[in-house]
Amino acid sequence: MTAVASPHAPVPRTESFVRVSPAGSPSFDLAYERRGSGEPVVLLHGIGHHWQAWEPVLSILAASHEVVAVDLPGFGASPQLPEGVSYELESVVPLLGEGLRALGLERPHVVGNSLGGLLALELALHGHARSVTALSPAGFWTQAERRYAYALLTGMRAGAKAIPDGLLRRLAGSAAGRAALTGTIYARPGRRSPEAVVAETHSMRAATGFAPVLAVGRRPGSVFDRDLPGMPVTIGWGAKDRLLLPRQGIRAKKTIPGARLVRLPGCGHVPMNDDPALVARLVLETARAA
Repeated sequence: MTAVASPHAPVPRTESFVRVSPAGSPSFDLAYERRGSGEPVVLLHGIGHHWQAWEPVLSILAASHEVVAVDLPGFGASPQLPEGVSYELESVVPLLGEGLRALGLERPHVVGNSLGGLLALELALHGHARSVTALSPAGFWTQAERRYAYALLTGMRAGAKAIPDGLLRRLAGSAAGRAALTGTIYARPGRRSPEAVVAETHSMRAATGFAPVLAVGRRPGSVFDRDLPGMPVTIGWGAKDRLLLPRQGIRAKKTIPGARLVRLPGCGHVPMNDDPALVARLVLETARAA
């Protein structure tokens, strides 16, 4: 039988890993993608995702910056943190700081989505970032909003683990199927390629960091409640975010009064695919402000 070529570019695989060896803590590995040259920009994805979620904006940013997209520990190709190492923010943020140093990055511009947005803000709080662009960051929810988001995420994870690969590929092959699979996080799921939808479903299915991150988020300290005076911060929130509701952006602005709060029209929870040009512009404007 003759193979039929896909009209879409294949989803790139991770080929680069860095060994992080913090003092007094076990070593661990981070997978990453590195492109471009110039002032460094680090990209951090959300829970259950992988660095490839940034692919629509990566090339735009790499035209003027060195861009490093990281698979967080226990997601994508990065192994879970070693046994006994906590996923609490107080533990993970210093480890990520060590990861930046291992990558040769000194106070880069940090960009994050969802969980990655919260981590970007925490990295800035601890002196590891030059500027922050946070897209629908976690940590500005009420407990009811957190429970709602967790219910959706748990359902997505269960669906990813239950769906057979054959059915997954058939669904991903149509715009309606991609909407069924990813409509929770994208406002325009039909724009996502079938290959990308299959890859991110596999990533959600295999994410060993999923359960420990959710467990940490259930604790009272899972909110961000500190100002970042003097730090260029942009908070972008998709107007059609169904996971972390847009009103949480108002709380983020009250918490960080100097931040720029930007509504992202036509975008869902993961806006990098819904409007890559807009997201890239926000990142570049924030970096220039530093």
